[in-house]
Amino acid sequence: MSYVDYPFRFDNRGRTADTTADDHIRDLIEQVLFTSPGERVNRPTFGCGLNQLVFAPNSPELAAATQFLVQGALQQWLGDLIVVDSVLVDSLDSTLSVTISYAVRRTQTRQTAVFTQGGQSV
Repeated sequence: MSYVDYPFRFDNRGRTADTTADDHIRDLIEQVLFTSPGERVNRPTFGCGLNQLVFAPNSPELAAATQFLVQGALQQWLGDLIVVDSVLVDSLDSTLSVTISYAVRRTQTRQTAVFTQGGQSV
C-alpha cells in the first residue's frame, strides 16, 4: 500500500508522489511537531507548536517542558499508530533538536527520527 508523501509534491512522472508506510508515519510525526495549535480549521487543538519554542530562552526547564509537550501530542494524535519510547530534546544556541524513538504498532518495528528547527530532519 502506498501513501501520499508529505509535503505534497509531484513525482518525476507528474503524478502525486507516494511513500512507504514507515515514511508516512514519520511524515505524520513531523506534522504533529511543526503544526501550531489553532493552525488547522477543523482540528484547532492539533499539533504541539514546536516552532514557537525555538525562540524561548534555552534552559533545562524548557527542554523538560518540550519533552512532555511532544510526548503528549504524539500520544494524543498518533497513539493508535505508534508507541513512543522516548523523546530527547537538545537545545544548542538557536537550534532545537528533537529525537523520537518509537515503535510502529502494526509491525512492532522500532524507529528513531530526529527533527530540527524549521522542519528539517536528519
